Amino acid sequence: MRALLSPASLKGVLDASAAAAALARGVREAGGDAVELPVADGGEGTASILHAALGGEWRTARVSDPLGRPVDAGWLALPDGRAVVEAAVAIGLPLLAPAERDPLRASSRGLGELVLGAVENGASSLVVALGGSATVDGGAGMREVVTDLPVETTVLCDVRTLLADAARVFGPQKGATPQQVRQLDQMLRDLAQRTGTIDVAQRPGAGAAGGLGFAMMAFFNATLRPGFDIVAEAVNLPQRIARADLVITGEGRLDASSLSGKAPVAVGRLCRRMNVPCVAIVGAMEQGLEFTDLFERVVAINSTENARELLQAAARDLVTHHPRPPRPTESK
Repeated sequence: MRALLSPASLKGVLDASAAAAALARGVREAGGDAVELPVADGGEGTASILHAALGGEWRTARVSDPLGRPVDAGWLALPDGRAVVEAAVAIGLPLLAPAERDPLRASSRGLGELVLGAVENGASSLVVALGGSATVDGGAGMREVVTDLPVETTVLCDVRTLLADAARVFGPQKGATPQQVRQLDQMLRDLAQRTGTIDVAQRPGAGAAGGLGFAMMAFFNATLRPGFDIVAEAVNLPQRIARADLVITGEGRLDASSLSGKAPVAVGRLCRRMNVPCVAIVGAMEQGLEFTDLFERVVAINSTENARELLQAAARDLVTHHPRPPRPTESK
C-alpha cells in the first residue's frame, strides 16, 4: 500500500505538516508505505509548503497585528526573487484571543506593512496568500500604508465569494454580531461605490479575506489565482498522486465552503480525474452534505483534543481494513 498523505491544516489545531506526519505514522503502523506531501490553498501554511518545495530564505518584518499591536511576521524570499507573504501571519485570526475578535476594529494595515517590507527588501514580484485574516475592512487598513505596488502581484485565495457577500460569509467567524454584519456589509458596498470599482467588487474572489481580494485587484492591479493551483504545481502533486495506491487528505472542517476551492476538495477532484482512491480524514464534517463523488470515505475525528493521536488512529484503521482499495471507475 503506497499512501500519499496530503492534508491541509486543521486551523488552530495542527498545521498541514503536522497533520501529514500524524497520518503517516498511522499508515506505517498498519504496514503501509507513507509519503508526506502536505498542501494548502492560499491560507495559513502556504508559505511553509512553498518553502519546502522551492527553497528560499525566511525574512522577518515588524508589523501591526489586527488591533495595531507590534508583531514579528515572517515572509519567504524565493530563489527566483519572488516574495511569498501570508496575511495570516500579520493580521490573522489566531493572533487574537476570542474576546478580542471584532472586525469593526480589526485592520489590514499589518498586511500592507509586510508587503512593503518585502518590496523594500528587493522582491521582484509578490505572491500574497490571503486566507486566515481577522479583518473585514475591504483592505482599507492596507491602503493607509500602501499607495502603489511597483511589482507584479499574484494573490492566492481559496474562495470565489463576491464583495457583496463578504460580511455575511466571513463576518460571523471573525466575531461579528448580526448588527455588525449589516454595518460591515454597508461599509464594503459604500467603498466600492465611492471608489468607482463596482465592477471589480463583482468578480469572483473579491470578497476573499473580508474584501482583501477586492482591494488587491481594484487598487494594486493584482491577479487572483486559486491558491491550491499554485501549491499543487510547486509540489508536483499530480505526479505524486499517479504513484500512489491511496491518497488521504483532510482539513479542520469539511463543509459547504470547502467546495469553493479548499485544498481537500481540490485533492479529491484531482484524484477522481486520475482514478486514484481518495479518503478525507477531517476534524469535523457539516451534517447533511455528501461528498461521495469526491471521496471513497469521509472520516471525522470530531475532536480538537489529541488531534495527532486521533488522525494517526484513523489512518491506521483505514489502511488495516482496506489494504488494497480498488481504483474507482473513471468518471465521465
